[in-house]
Amino acid sequence: MALSDLLYPDNPKRRQELIHLHQELLDCMSTNFRATNELAGVLNEHLGCTITRIQMREHSTVKENCDIIIQAMSEIQHQVQKIDSDMKEKLEPVLYQKLYDIKEPELEKIAIAHKVFSIVLGEATSTAGMVAIKLLSSNLITLTVSKLVSLLAQIGASVLGGISITILGLGIEMILHAILGAVERNQLLAAVRSYEKHLAEFKAASEKYQCAIREVTSLVRQQVQ
Repeated sequence: MALSDLLYPDNPKRRQELIHLHQELLDCMSTNFRATNELAGVLNEHLGCTITRIQMREHSTVKENCDIIIQAMSEIQHQVQKIDSDMKEKLEPVLYQKLYDIKEPELEKIAIAHKVFSIVLGEATSTAGMVAIKLLSSNLITLTVSKLVSLLAQIGASVLGGISITILGLGIEMILHAILGAVERNQLLAAVRSYEKHLAEFKAASEKYQCAIREVTSLVRQQVQ
């Protein structure tokens, strides 16, 4: 038993909490990587985008992996803004306003959007208009992605950012050394609280993000079937 454990008997419990919270954070990040790739795939296939797939880097830090997701999400935001610009440029003002009018039937909006993409792409899939409308009329980009990007930036800038995502294989003492540089009780408590705060917000925002993507991709699957 380490001397710090003799001085602070609750340290072993705090250590296990840190390990558990760290794994939860990594699991959540991994799910976001998959969800982002799924949305990028839909945009590439149906709306003519060229968004690169992303992959977690096992030998990189939490911050470096956060930056990878942020870059991909920023590219998705850019592409959706370009879609909106294409709509505005190709449509009469009255038709463009219909895309954002909640009173307008969604099928009519989809037909309008598909017409634009048939012009922009030369040939568009039958689901192009539907995907475009789902992205433009939902809060996926304006709220959900923006919130998640903000939280990822906060996590990257926090004490968690410098930790390697593969640190779980290095043992408890190495985890503590990487997080704290020491094993004093107050530092352990501070680390646990930091994890808990960031993880709670991150998980909530991630669930909304993944739910919004599932809504888009499930409709695409229905169209294919």
